[in-house]
Amino acid sequence: MRPYLFTAILTIYIITITTNMIIIFIVKTEHRLHKPMYLFIGGLSFLEIWYPLVTVPRLLWALLTKEQSISPAGCITQFYFHFSFGVAENFLLAVMAVDRYIAICKPLRYTVIMDSDTSIKLLLGSWFLGFVTVFVPCLQVSNLSFCSNNEIDHYYCDFAPLISLSCSDTSRVQMSFFVFACFIIFGCFLVISLSYICIIQTTLTFSTFSIRRKAFSTCASHLIVVILFYGTTIFMFIRPTTGDLLHLNKLLHLNKIISVIPSIVTPLLNPIIYTLRNHEVKEAVKKNVQDLKIKSKSNFTSFLL
Repeated sequence: MRPYLFTAILTIYIITITTNMIIIFIVKTEHRLHKPMYLFIGGLSFLEIWYPLVTVPRLLWALLTKEQSISPAGCITQFYFHFSFGVAENFLLAVMAVDRYIAICKPLRYTVIMDSDTSIKLLLGSWFLGFVTVFVPCLQVSNLSFCSNNEIDHYYCDFAPLISLSCSDTSRVQMSFFVFACFIIFGCFLVISLSYICIIQTTLTFSTFSIRRKAFSTCASHLIVVILFYGTTIFMFIRPTTGDLLHLNKLLHLNKIISVIPSIVTPLLNPIIYTLRNHEVKEAVKKNVQDLKIKSKSNFTSFLL
């Protein structure tokens, strides 16, 4: 199965990088999209380029060469960056929900509250918090002792398989990581949920169905991404880490399968979802494609002449 898996994952990875780069290019070059909402969409696409970069190239290398070993330092580095990008995405999705809340519930003050400086600070703040908050869990894992079995039951250095290999007392580390995961995931999810409750309440007060539909359509893409991201994240990290060995092995095996979604599938789907569900982005894509066709035709004509 290695050649088939390698081809499939490589194809998905190339499409993921390409589509996210296209979204960033369109947001940067199209003046109509120079708004906070599209700045955050471009920031999410930029994040979705780096998030799979931590795990997918190493997985492809292992599938191609059968070289599956990784150094302890490399493993901890992969652990740190993987969770940093994941936490940054949590914060960014929360910021995007707040942005939609202000746009719909406080439209007259939107340009004042969400000016360009504030938007950039929120975007960079999501990245900063992602890299800072993961430092303590990473330090705790790096201080564990690994003295017997050294085979990680995963395709990257995830928390649960690393804990299962340690011969140290991991109860404190597991509890600390569980509290950390709950704080980040449920904290951001609470902000998103409250934002959408206010958005729904405000939308229902609009006079006509067409206005309500237009208001909610601006949130549809973000809502789909949130459901896809949090559905897998909550299952993977907000669950018990104790129990009988057979049950834990089943959970670890299921984790490997589910982890493909946020690591490989979601970064591919996010730009597609935003492109298909957002009218302004679709129009910008069409405009860029038409401009490219005209430019190519003009260059070909000049070459013939």
